[in-house]
Amino acid sequence: MKIKSYLYSQLSISFLPIFLGLYFITSIIFLVKIASLTSVITIDAFELFKLYGYSVPKIIFFTVPISFFISLVITLAKLSSEYELIVITSFGFNPMKILKIFFPSTFLLSIALLIISVGLIPKTDYLMSTFLDKKKKEANFNIKASEFGQKFGDWLIYIDKKDGKNYENVRLFKTQEGLDQFILANKAVLNNKDGELNFTLIDGKAFYIGDEELNQIDYRTMDINDSIVNKKDFIFTDSYNYWKYSLQNNSDIDDFTFFILTSLFPLISLFLVITFGYYNPRYEKNRAIGLSLIAVVIYYVITKYLTKNIELHSLYVAPSIWIMGTYYLYIKTTKKLY
Repeated sequence: MKIKSYLYSQLSISFLPIFLGLYFITSIIFLVKIASLTSVITIDAFELFKLYGYSVPKIIFFTVPISFFISLVITLAKLSSEYELIVITSFGFNPMKILKIFFPSTFLLSIALLIISVGLIPKTDYLMSTFLDKKKKEANFNIKASEFGQKFGDWLIYIDKKDGKNYENVRLFKTQEGLDQFILANKAVLNNKDGELNFTLIDGKAFYIGDEELNQIDYRTMDINDSIVNKKDFIFTDSYNYWKYSLQNNSDIDDFTFFILTSLFPLISLFLVITFGYYNPRYEKNRAIGLSLIAVVIYYVITKYLTKNIELHSLYVAPSIWIMGTYYLYIKTTKKLY
């Protein structure tokens, strides 16, 4: 138990600086992307923080697997360089027993990454997309007081006074084949619900002027939509139904498989951890970090290629290839020496 606690304490010392560094760098990238949106929409500090919050699951998903894998390798490499692994091995802890010590935490990490990627990221992506659609729609609608020629959907609109989303003395006009529509309102309120704009007109009159008749309606409130709501084939409710719909319609399959395979990366790379971490400092140089980075790049390239070309089949092809390949390296290097 003392050796197990010691190994995990060394892992935490390696993991935190690497994770925080990658998290900070990735956060900067996402914040720059969010800031670039200000050329299209206007957001305040609270909304900027809100958009960043929607990005946090992705930042964690992209940084944790790499950080954890490299930290495991660095932990063992550090113990090797200080001859501590020799002492641990003398107590009967061969590489496979070291691997078994790290297996439970790595397994739990992969489960957590699966929950974040497959469960949480689709929801935050939907919330961000909805928020941006709403802001873009609002940005495109900029009615100014006492100006002619402005439009609200199919309506020509003129207002006397504007205070935020509240308007006074509103006139709306629309002409169609054989029918002209003219609406007056003492007050109006602009509503933006999930990117769909509508006017709530208060206390006014509506005139419908045809070729042979004229109708007048006095109203207390009336709603005027900017445009007909675009019908979508799928309405997001939860991540399970989202992925179910996507798989049935062959959409976003590469994202689904990439999320799963990336979540499994730390777990199926444990043989690489002991392969790169074990070395004799008297005869070999510490190449753990360089080899780890090369392994990460190779895995992500293979994963991207397989998810694009064989889609769902990559869920068993990629792990099988990776585990067999890393186990072969382990047999040829570390196993025969330790």
